[in-house]
Amino acid sequence: MALLVCLGGVICAATGRADALLPEYHVYAGNTHSHTANTWGHGEQYGKPAPVPGESQQKPRKTRILKPDWQKYQGPPSAHYALAKAKGFDFYVTADHSQEAGFQPPRADNPAWVAAKRDAAAATDGQFVAIAGYEHSENNGPNGTGHLNVINSSEYLNALLPGVDLPYLYKWLKTVPPNGDGPVVASFNHPAAHGYNNWAWCDPQVREVLTLLEVINSNNKIHYSAFVNALDKGWKVSPVCGLDNHGFSGITHNTSRTFVLATARTKAAILDAMKHRRTYAALEGNIQCRYTVNGAAMGSTLNRPTAFNFCIAVSDPDISNPEDKITKIDIVKDSGAVAQVYSPVPAYSVTWSPILSDATNRYFFVRVWNAGGGDAPGGGPAKPVAWLAPIWTGR
Repeated sequence: MALLVCLGGVICAATGRADALLPEYHVYAGNTHSHTANTWGHGEQYGKPAPVPGESQQKPRKTRILKPDWQKYQGPPSAHYALAKAKGFDFYVTADHSQEAGFQPPRADNPAWVAAKRDAAAATDGQFVAIAGYEHSENNGPNGTGHLNVINSSEYLNALLPGVDLPYLYKWLKTVPPNGDGPVVASFNHPAAHGYNNWAWCDPQVREVLTLLEVINSNNKIHYSAFVNALDKGWKVSPVCGLDNHGFSGITHNTSRTFVLATARTKAAILDAMKHRRTYAALEGNIQCRYTVNGAAMGSTLNRPTAFNFCIAVSDPDISNPEDKITKIDIVKDSGAVAQVYSPVPAYSVTWSPILSDATNRYFFVRVWNAGGGDAPGGGPAKPVAWLAPIWTGR
């Protein structure tokens, strides 16, 4: 479900001109975090054991049983890609836990790893992009803990092996080759507010690979505090939504999405959008968001200006649903402080062209509200429905 967004075609009231030098971008919707049957340790393929008469149910057993018809609920990467394509996803990333038995030993020629990359290549066509990656699940420390997705790498690591801590991963990310077309990109997954050793070990090289952060995880869990804290610690990350599904139900039922602004629906172009932080995360499946500052697309870094000419355009194609009307937009700056708010007459298409003067902040980003709070559970009109990529000021 791709909709054309020509940023250069949006006339900005603040400047009276179009940003004509920008490429013609399309908005593509997908998922950056999912688990297949290669993550065999847990998932929808398991059910709970039947209760034992007389056994206390206050502390139920943690044992699980494999469902006899488990293939209805979980399957290999190829099955995930096929269903995602049928359900209208433009792209879909699989990222199984690399510590699973099938991925041992962690080598580029491991059969499960080779098959996952082969399935992605076979599923990709002009209407759908499948991308293989893995989840680096660092749970042990001591040098920081936290899960990350590594997307489109030719090799992978087992985060639970001795010495493979977060500094080791960050060093490795700087040199690991990509798997064919497009760059390697990485994402902070379901981050705690002070995770990853309180956002340590950020340097200019690794932050050009680790460009994404899950503001939305599992369709409705919001990690906004982590997003702001990571930005304040110097990470240049853009919001994404990882459905984190361990089975097929996330494909068929979850409505949150990662959106990218890309020049084409190809693997290389979508990964380029992720690397250059042209992304946003939304609890609404088809909301269209984009903005420029001083003619530069969302995700860009400016050269220390003191005047910021925003050109923001938000729309929703579901013009028969009053809950999809846009009700508020704001601009957020360092430490999560709100710089400016716009509350338009609710409409399905809204543009806003504020000018901000500022000589101190390092970043700005945009949030959007609509009348219903999105399609995902837990939303509401008082909560944002979309979080857009920052613009960095260059300071």
